[in-house]
Amino acid sequence: MAKRSKTGLGRRDFLKGAALATAASGAGLVSAGTGASPALAAVAGPLSRAADLPKPAGQRVIVVGGGWSGLTMAKYLKKNNPKFDVVMIEPNATFFSCPLSNLWLDNVIDTDLLLHSYTDAAKAGGYIWLQGMLVQLDREKRRAFTTAGYIDYDYIVLSPGIDYNYASLGVKDPGEAARLAQTYPAGFKPGSEHLSIKAKLDDFEEGVFLLNVPTGNYRCLPGPYERACMIASYFKAEGIKGKVVLLDPNEKPTIKADGFLAAFKELHKGYIDYQTAATITGVDVAGKTVETEFGKVKFADAAIYPRVRAARLIEDLGLADPKSPQLEGKIDNFRYTVPGDDHTYIAGDARPMPFSKSGNTANTEAHIVSRMIAARAQGKDSPWESPNTICYSMVDGEGKQSIMVDAKYKFTKGKGWGFTDVKLIEKWSKKLGKANIEWGKGLYRDMFS
Repeated sequence: MAKRSKTGLGRRDFLKGAALATAASGAGLVSAGTGASPALAAVAGPLSRAADLPKPAGQRVIVVGGGWSGLTMAKYLKKNNPKFDVVMIEPNATFFSCPLSNLWLDNVIDTDLLLHSYTDAAKAGGYIWLQGMLVQLDREKRRAFTTAGYIDYDYIVLSPGIDYNYASLGVKDPGEAARLAQTYPAGFKPGSEHLSIKAKLDDFEEGVFLLNVPTGNYRCLPGPYERACMIASYFKAEGIKGKVVLLDPNEKPTIKADGFLAAFKELHKGYIDYQTAATITGVDVAGKTVETEFGKVKFADAAIYPRVRAARLIEDLGLADPKSPQLEGKIDNFRYTVPGDDHTYIAGDARPMPFSKSGNTANTEAHIVSRMIAARAQGKDSPWESPNTICYSMVDGEGKQSIMVDAKYKFTKGKGWGFTDVKLIEKWSKKLGKANIEWGKGLYRDMFS
């Protein structure tokens, strides 16, 4: 088969042109509290002075995190209440999108679709982007301490995303977890991990490329299945004698099951080995081997995805629910506020409701929460609405064909959360493939223009 021309920029060009920062997003340094911490002595410089920001003209709202949730939140807080003075805190210099990144791995799209400017987004949205990290929060004084200085606020929204729990893979030693993270990155936190996986595929010659589906409510439920399809499509197009082994602890794909299973069988026969009820219980990084209940699996290279948890910042600030297996924030599920504190909100992938941790969900949820905050600042109320999960998955990179799901959520007393208004299309088509890319472009416009 003739090789498909590569549309993606090479990783060297990307690094040179994008200047992507690799600061660890949302890593808290000290615990929350109203008094000084001994840990502050080492970082007293920026924490002891005010951040270099203009004096607020109205109520100041801080948004922590510049992902799909934070970007949408910052823009629409200002849109819903133009008198707000909005500051978004994000450590990375450039936005790199996780949604649609699997298509980039297969050269279906190039980096121009994934890379965006925080500077331009802030200018277009009328808010301030502060490059830095939140490290401590005094909720009594409403003062946020960041690596760029402290900021006093009226409201704060925490949308710091996720971190990984490598102990879920049986890797409990911190040193070994760090080696695993760097050698076989999961690729569900934006930027450097994606560059690493792209480089792996560029250099891959033959053998098994290992992927897995984590347990729990992980970021982008169809993501691992779509990635298996895209890598298989890449191997096929490039004439690589490789096979994707996808280990899934579930009996079938967690979403769009019929569509993915048909794609594995009809589109990628011989290129995808889908193994169900297979949970990783140990990883030998140097030996290129994972352990499952059924034995060991050897591989040539891999992207290994541990169970996710809320970003450590949530726990460091004392806002995690200890009963949550993924240490997500403890909030009023219909108001998004921390109990007893109507000035602190948690949204995006760090919130506890079992909504999809996906781009469209985070975007639509941020629209809703921004309206809530704008209304409450004026002494009014904005009722809870369900976020919307619209999720396209490309299953055929050569033909650019996708499947999709569109759903909302409802809460039933005694039963908990469930789906509603579900629209599912599991027969792939070029029409859905085109809609897939246009969906991404539309949401980028919503966040950045």
